[in-house]
Amino acid sequence: MGCGHFGTDVSYLPDLEAYLADLLRNRERLAAFANADPWAKAEATPSDDEVARVRRLVQRVRQDLDELTDEDRAQIREAVALVRRSRGVLLGMPRVRQPLPDLRPERTG
Repeated sequence: MGCGHFGTDVSYLPDLEAYLADLLRNRERLAAFANADPWAKAEATPSDDEVARVRRLVQRVRQDLDELTDEDRAQIREAVALVRRSRGVLLGMPRVRQPLPDLRPERTG
């Protein structure tokens, strides 16, 4: 149940809400696009099922938050802010630049 792209982790709630807003915006844009072939609009339009799944997931996370005390919600907000900041940091392999092209191919090593 739910969307395979996002977990139900509360730290993903802003991403889920943005994704849902994008789905709804795209649906409206495509509905207003009069010159497209019906099959193209049908293929590009987010399905009702996808929108419903994301809505349910957002609703479930919000419900879970609503059941908490104010103190617990405040602690979760702090933890979510920390987690989301750490997601923005890119830790990984260093990048290696592409070698520059040899501008004089007649030259030997």
